[in-house]
Amino acid sequence: MDRRATLSTLFGQKTFARSSAKQRVMEQKTAAKPSVFSGLEPYEGPWEFEQAAHLLRRTTFGPTNALIKEAVTSGLDAVMEQLFAELPLPAPPVNPDFEEDPNVPIGETWIDAPYLESIKLKPYRNRSLRSWTTGLILEEGVSIREKLVLFWHNHFVTANINDPKYNYRYITLFRENAWGNFRELTKKITIDPSMLRYLNGNQNTGGAANENYARELLELFTIGKGELAGPGDYTNYTEVDVVQIARVLTGWRDIGFSSINPDVQIHSVFIPNRHDKEAKKLSHRFDEVVITNLGEEEYAHLIDIIFSKDEVARFISRKLYRWFVYYTITDETEADVIESMAQILLQNDFEIRPALEALLRSQHFFDMLNVGPMIKNPIDFVLSFLKQFEATFPEPLAQKYRHWFLVGRVLPSLQMEYFSPPSVAGWKAYYQEPGFYRMWINSVTLPIRMEVTNLFITEGLRAAGARTTIDVLAFIEKLQYPSDPNSLIMESAAILFPQPISENQLNFLKGILIPGLPDFEWTSEYNAFLSDPTNEDLALTVSNKLRNLYRAMLSMPEFYLS
Repeated sequence: MDRRATLSTLFGQKTFARSSAKQRVMEQKTAAKPSVFSGLEPYEGPWEFEQAAHLLRRTTFGPTNALIKEAVTSGLDAVMEQLFAELPLPAPPVNPDFEEDPNVPIGETWIDAPYLESIKLKPYRNRSLRSWTTGLILEEGVSIREKLVLFWHNHFVTANINDPKYNYRYITLFRENAWGNFRELTKKITIDPSMLRYLNGNQNTGGAANENYARELLELFTIGKGELAGPGDYTNYTEVDVVQIARVLTGWRDIGFSSINPDVQIHSVFIPNRHDKEAKKLSHRFDEVVITNLGEEEYAHLIDIIFSKDEVARFISRKLYRWFVYYTITDETEADVIESMAQILLQNDFEIRPALEALLRSQHFFDMLNVGPMIKNPIDFVLSFLKQFEATFPEPLAQKYRHWFLVGRVLPSLQMEYFSPPSVAGWKAYYQEPGFYRMWINSVTLPIRMEVTNLFITEGLRAAGARTTIDVLAFIEKLQYPSDPNSLIMESAAILFPQPISENQLNFLKGILIPGLPDFEWTSEYNAFLSDPTNEDLALTVSNKLRNLYRAMLSMPEFYLS
């Protein structure tokens, strides 16, 4: 039974005692089927801490207590505007400490600087890019942009591009178009230098067409296969379309890969004499349209043709749903949510924001069965607790970049590394049945998750002559009633967990905080510290107890959920 099924059963049991016999049978059937029957009708329920936390957990990487409280005060409308507020591009990654790059002084960016034959510059620039990416997530504030950047990275996948300048340009494309027009983003990514290299578009020439990108453009990026309708016919497109589209896409090349020439910047170029100029006829799935030679505009015309099919809107709506809500798409969800999102997309010319905002404002999104069933991906898991506890990173540039890099370095062992999806289909947790998100937790990754949280909550991260720490005393200082052990634990759980904890869980955690002691013992001990905060012995005693408590809470299954 998955998490949503468990919640469904739980809520069914809660109503069991006050139902008639007939109602009980119907409720048991409903509980056994973990379905959410609400649709995109606007949410009109309470807007309190739990609802604000749910929205921010799904749209950002771990909201702090203060941000959740601010969201409650601001209201749903204001928070939604903040999530989608236009932001300037972040300052680019810089050289944090590499003294041997003659073209990039420490503190300056390398994104347009050439490489050298005599010095290996890629390693430090790759580290810089990864450090910077982690830092952007840690410092994102209330914005959906970084969650969408990762979504598009998982959707329009590239990997193994050994040029950090290419990777910077590629990921910046998603930041610039995070909730913009899906069709226009598809046009841009089609001739993006990284994509041209990753799916061999730079080898696609007239007379020797390479079908790699053409196939993924249809199957993974825009319309999806659909059910097999016949030999080479996948309902939404055919093998004929793959062949013809590959011909349409001939002639493009990327320029600047690993270049040592300071006058050559990264870009894509269309080479007419490498383009197939003959007519291309698509199959009946695209109304047998004929594409004549349009030169460097032909690829854009092709994408307009693909987007003329309504199934494109349904396809991307399903992917957004699995990213922000849940992996199970029932018949009811398909009819009431996916189809409604698709219609909003079509009405808004494939602008992402209106459809995504409708989802995030909906009764369906805030339904109790959708609060907490998602297992956090590794990036969300690691960075969320650092953000929620407001971990303190060193300020000097070299040390900060080093610590950001080390935080990201744990992710490959958790089976999710930025800039390295395992295949063109992205991370399996978002498409592979029946496991989906559950694939994140296994015998390899579970102990590592616990080791990471234990490290930061106890010792912190020590590297480059500095330490990244979690100040548990500062964390509880912002709670409403930190001197009451019951309130302390319940408030902490509300920040860290998507669902309230049970009385048994409360008592278990209190047994860790004050083992075998009455509640007033914690109150007395904490108040004694407050009256003498410079007393190191008192501070150490209280903080050690808190670290034991939070170490246990971060190891609970509830923290692994969003």
